[in-house]
Amino acid sequence: MRYDLFTQHTIRADVHFGGTGLHTGARVRVVLRPAPPDHGVVFYRVDQPGAPAVPARYDHVVDTALATVIGKNGVSVATVEHFMAAVRVAGLDNVRVEIDGAEMPILDGSAKPFLELLQDAGLQAQDAPKKCLRVNHPFMVAQGDAYIKVTPSDELRICYTIDFPHPLVGRQAYVWKFDPGSFVRDLASARTFGFFRDVQSLQSRGLALGGSLENAVVFDDHKVLNPDGLRYRDECVRHKVLDFVGDLGLCPFPVFGAFEAHKAGHALHNRLLRHLCERPGYVRFVPAAAAVPPRTVAPPRASIYWKPPILPVG
Repeated sequence: MRYDLFTQHTIRADVHFGGTGLHTGARVRVVLRPAPPDHGVVFYRVDQPGAPAVPARYDHVVDTALATVIGKNGVSVATVEHFMAAVRVAGLDNVRVEIDGAEMPILDGSAKPFLELLQDAGLQAQDAPKKCLRVNHPFMVAQGDAYIKVTPSDELRICYTIDFPHPLVGRQAYVWKFDPGSFVRDLASARTFGFFRDVQSLQSRGLALGGSLENAVVFDDHKVLNPDGLRYRDECVRHKVLDFVGDLGLCPFPVFGAFEAHKAGHALHNRLLRHLCERPGYVRFVPAAAAVPPRTVAPPRASIYWKPPILPVG
């Protein structure tokens, strides 16, 4: 997979797919369509009158309890994080996502099927420059014993640690530096996971209705219930990194910085982005060429501080 940092991209052709929502259990159909420069990633609820638009942005996140849910004017789309991870890693900037339900299909519980769909569609370079954001100041967000520390860096680097009281999970840590090939090989196939006792409780309350061993890793008190076992020995923490990449993808521009996350989740991921993007001076625009090693490009022009823009949605 080729990631071109210099120009914006959309998809070459329409993409049609469907599946079941992890939490609603509802069947949903999705069509991805090309979109013009600076459109961004925008969901359109075609099952609603007028096909209302819901921009895939951090400031439109309305719920993070079980997944990342975006919404606008009372219309929402849930469980967007795996799709957004694929979008960001593929280098896709502008796409129209037409969906006829309230939740993205879970497919196999990972980002791999979304990456394959985007690869089949192909990317089309657009006559518009791609901009990136670079962290300008170190800071931390925390809730209880969970935290995310952020420091400036010329690359996207993520160090993620989880700690679950289960003999097959426990404390796991994973470090990943942005590289599309590494993402495909080491992270994309990592599936969402849960514990059987929690699944039973959620389903009794009308939640996680689409969950199954075909789209999630499920642990009982002692073992993995999936017949084929784990895809990676540390699949759980790898999936958390995948989730984090997807939630970072709700920033309108690729972000470069070093992130150290400990026992975090969707809520803290979103708090991080709000802190990062809404406080003056915490990030600055850099030309896309700044992401390439200095010896291969001319020195970047002076950067400017970023204020969250109002992006068109149609």
